Amino acid sequence: MRYSILLSLRETLLSRSPIDTIPESVWKRTGALNTWGTNAIEGNALTRRDVERLLLEQRSVANRPVPDVLETLQHETAFRGLLQRRAAPLRRDTALELHRIVFQTVLPTAGAWRRVNVGIAGARFTPPRMERVPGLMEDWEREYSQRDLRAEDVFSLGAWMHYQFEAVHPFEDGNGGVGRLLLNLHFLRHNWPPVHVLPSDRARYLKALDAEHAGDRDVFEEFLREAMGRSMLDLLNQLGTEDDRLLTTKKLARRGPYSAKYLALRMSQGELPGLKVSGDWQSSPRALRTYERLVGRENA
Repeated sequence: MRYSILLSLRETLLSRSPIDTIPESVWKRTGALNTWGTNAIEGNALTRRDVERLLLEQRSVANRPVPDVLETLQHETAFRGLLQRRAAPLRRDTALELHRIVFQTVLPTAGAWRRVNVGIAGARFTPPRMERVPGLMEDWEREYSQRDLRAEDVFSLGAWMHYQFEAVHPFEDGNGGVGRLLLNLHFLRHNWPPVHVLPSDRARYLKALDAEHAGDRDVFEEFLREAMGRSMLDLLNQLGTEDDRLLTTKKLARRGPYSAKYLALRMSQGELPGLKVSGDWQSSPRALRTYERLVGRENA
């Protein structure tokens, strides 16, 4: 997805609501989506409806493992607290604090570096031995700070930071969830909204991390740009004007020069910001107009 499209949508979003003044109801819904997605890809048994019932309606859920319920409640607390952390430096202590908040009643090792050697299921690399973790996390903090001061591209730096954290795998368990919280804190610190990694993204997300390990930085950065486009569409649908309302490809096709089939193809390719809802691609008139203006019809 072209960076210029994301910048245009971000400008619109920030004109509607600066990041730190997003209405509570919207931030709460965003937190529920983020919590469900990040926990579900790690095996948490709560469905999206369970999470919405628990976090949005403040009602109990039956027949679900207690640790999964506690993890859900505590992850939302950590996610919602990211706004208060965005003015502070992102450090290794931040990772420890987030891990403690999410897993304090779930894991006996909450808030502590791992003291065992581990592997990563589905990954092509093996994390370093446990005795190297403290030193590597110091290196991670220092390099992130240096690259941040050099004003490195937000997506490039975010991809590097997240991959390096996951490669160190500093905790015995819970690395993925904390790593994605740190990634969203990075975006918030740079005045971008959070992104959501959902169950449908899991295979591509892991493949992107493998590509980063192999030295191909473009794959993970592109994944993050597409996730950001999706996030901004969702937020603008709640905060924007009629021009930001999500519509199906059939309805969008009536408003411009592209067919519904073409629009669905470009959304599936990540060129046009889009959300897949109940099997159908959706986007907004504003996003389509931005695509037409910045990309033109060369691919039509």
